[in-house]
Amino acid sequence: MARFRLKSCIGFIALPLLVLIITLVLKAFFPEDSSFHSSGEVKVNLRPTASQNQWGYNKKSEQTKMNDRAQSDTETELESTLRKFPPPNYYLHAFYYVWYGNPRFDGKYIHWDHPQLPHWDAKVAQEYPQGRHKPPDDIGANYYPSLGPYSSRDPSVLEAHMQQLRTAAIGVIAVSWYPPSTKDDNGEQIDDIMPSLLAVAHKYHIKVAFHIEPYKGRDEFNMFTNVKYIIEKYGEHPAFFRYRTNAGKLLPLFYVYDSYLMNSEQWAKLLKHTDSSSIRDTPYDGIFIALLVEEKHKREILTAGFDGFYTYFATNGFTYGSTQRNWVSIKAFCDDNDLIFIPSVGPGYIDTSVRPWNFKNTRNRINGKYYETSLSAALESRPDFISITSFNEWHEGTQIETAVPKTGQSVYLDYLPNKPTIYLEITRKWAAIFGGERRRWQD
Repeated sequence: MARFRLKSCIGFIALPLLVLIITLVLKAFFPEDSSFHSSGEVKVNLRPTASQNQWGYNKKSEQTKMNDRAQSDTETELESTLRKFPPPNYYLHAFYYVWYGNPRFDGKYIHWDHPQLPHWDAKVAQEYPQGRHKPPDDIGANYYPSLGPYSSRDPSVLEAHMQQLRTAAIGVIAVSWYPPSTKDDNGEQIDDIMPSLLAVAHKYHIKVAFHIEPYKGRDEFNMFTNVKYIIEKYGEHPAFFRYRTNAGKLLPLFYVYDSYLMNSEQWAKLLKHTDSSSIRDTPYDGIFIALLVEEKHKREILTAGFDGFYTYFATNGFTYGSTQRNWVSIKAFCDDNDLIFIPSVGPGYIDTSVRPWNFKNTRNRINGKYYETSLSAALESRPDFISITSFNEWHEGTQIETAVPKTGQSVYLDYLPNKPTIYLEITRKWAAIFGGERRRWQD
């Protein structure tokens, strides 16, 4: 009996001690002031729902998998790696491209062999070279990626990209997307890459939004069909980005590139509650963000029923929307009309490898100063989100992905005298500043 009492006492002492240890471990993984928790607000779909069976992430199976992974050296190594990164900021988005290919994974080079596009004036066009680039030494970019002319299907590339994104504290990638039956002018179909991308993004606690491109024949009817396709195929995945609106709805966010190519009457059929064919208040409703180019587009976008603006272009002064001095007034318009404002910042711009005549729009990086000035201007407008143009749009020289010096048939620009990671580090710094400012604005 005495031995029984002793064991009971030990048990009563050990149980609270075990709870305390578990609590301390959990706090170490998720600090209370981390932007992973969005300052206490549940704005993103961080937790899978019970209906997520097609991806194997329902609550029961997830718990089983967590127990299994806890025994795995690989999972232990991943968790150790994740602790070295800053927490992801889900209000910081980066435009991401999966259209690259190489012979090993795709049978040929895709996009790295981008043609040199002729000027619209035939006389001017004659003054500049034309033809396709010839990788691997000659690629359609002014900078050279540290990973070489990679394939977006390469699992090691996806892994490296997610690590770079986490180094930069980026929480969401907005993936350039075309429907399964369509593609861009210089690439191949890309929708089949999405499952792999979502899986790797989830490992690194990164969310994926869709940046819907102006695919051939885009109209209000097939937009409904394609949004429905995206949500039905990918919407249950835990890496699929959703945002909780002021009305309390947890909805996917879609960027719509070149939205101005359809008139406001067409968009209204899809996005206005008053139309019988509207996507609103259906299982496929979402937050639809239009591209703001000209000043007149503000009113047109509002009339069309969009939920907000983004500016995309990394060239300050190229458009009304991308002109940084306009961002404060654009945000005021958004506030007055209950719209989301997402200014787009970039590290610089140069596309003369694919548009050899387009020197006018080049913006020098000035060793990171151009990028920091853009980020500062975005913060001044108190935006709802900030988007980065881009993680890896190499053709236009807007990438923050790591680049290396390279001399071949072409002499490439580089990030010297800084490290290849300089733009990831700048992003990380401003992600923390943005997180702090958001908390201050909410107080």
